[in-house]
Amino acid sequence: MKTRPAADAVATETHARKAIVADHYEVLGVSRDASTDEIKKAYRRLARQLHPDVNPGEDAAEKFKLVTHAYDVLSDDDSRRRYDMGGGDGAAGNFGGFGGFGDIFETFFGASQGGGRGARPRSRRERGQDALVRVTLDLGDVVFGAHRDIDVDTAVLCETCQGSCCQEGTSPVTCDICGGSGHVQRQVRSLLGNVVTSQPCGTCEGYGTTIPYPCGTCGGQGRVRSRRTVSLDIPAGVETGLRLQLPGSGEVGKAGGPNGDLYVEVTVNPHAAFSREGDDLLATLEVSMTDAILGTETKIQGLDGEVDLEIRAGVQSGDVLTIKGRGITPLRGTQRGDLRVGVQVLTPTRLDSAQRALIEDFAKKTKSPEPQLAQFQQGLFSKLRDRFRSH
Repeated sequence: MKTRPAADAVATETHARKAIVADHYEVLGVSRDASTDEIKKAYRRLARQLHPDVNPGEDAAEKFKLVTHAYDVLSDDDSRRRYDMGGGDGAAGNFGGFGGFGDIFETFFGASQGGGRGARPRSRRERGQDALVRVTLDLGDVVFGAHRDIDVDTAVLCETCQGSCCQEGTSPVTCDICGGSGHVQRQVRSLLGNVVTSQPCGTCEGYGTTIPYPCGTCGGQGRVRSRRTVSLDIPAGVETGLRLQLPGSGEVGKAGGPNGDLYVEVTVNPHAAFSREGDDLLATLEVSMTDAILGTETKIQGLDGEVDLEIRAGVQSGDVLTIKGRGITPLRGTQRGDLRVGVQVLTPTRLDSAQRALIEDFAKKTKSPEPQLAQFQQGLFSKLRDRFRSH
């Protein structure tokens, strides 16, 4: 058998010893005041270049060991501090046989989807989903607000098991597969070699426990579907599309977890006479020609009762009469809006001979102004719209 000269052996041993005690900062190619992120980036770059699966050969393998060991020392604050103070390598353990694949994997990919080192089993208790219902109101309900009892089809706490998910007298048991951790270790091959990942346990679904005797009422969910009634005070001033939020009135969570929220979406039916602009109510009042000429007092039916309205003599079509404080109470506030009434003077279209004679006599005694051109308006409603907006 051919033997290696002693000088070669000593030289090789000396080379290995020098490599092991080489400056870790120089091995990674970073300065001594490099940040943890800079050290990690340098290690990633070198590990990709030197890993035996990517770059086979003894030389690359030795360099990979040095790079991995340097990173093990400098990536830990305590071991780096001891190393900087001259306390040797400072790292616990060794790196023989390319150990520390878990650290390498976490360095490149972060914690695995199942959790990784230090992962805990997840809780069965989960927050319930939010629920959405719709309510339809009349415009009169918007003036002062309204009360509604709303039926909601939702998930409620199971009365049999009270959210425990188990039959009476039983309880969850520790999972035999993961030992209660909720995760299992798996070894997979990658470009970096064999790495160990942590994934949720398929037997217990990551909970760490199983339920051998689930509740017969809820099937081990801790909740059941049911229809319940929610009392709702709807504030004044709401409008179509507005959503009211009722915290904690949504679906109960799995295994008796906290309730989600309930959202109530409002739709306001159109009114036959009134429309809304902000907090004001708008309407149109038809007035006879004689009442427009002479003036009169009348009553109109508002959304909250009768309203006395004075029509002054000489009122014109398109004039707007404002009744203060008879509009809508705002959503945030107490000062009600106004009721604004646009006037439409009705001109008679059919006259008997006596009526016509009276009008002709009136015309002879009255000097009518010459017709004047003005900006064109698309009918009375356009005129009223402009008048409403100017008030």
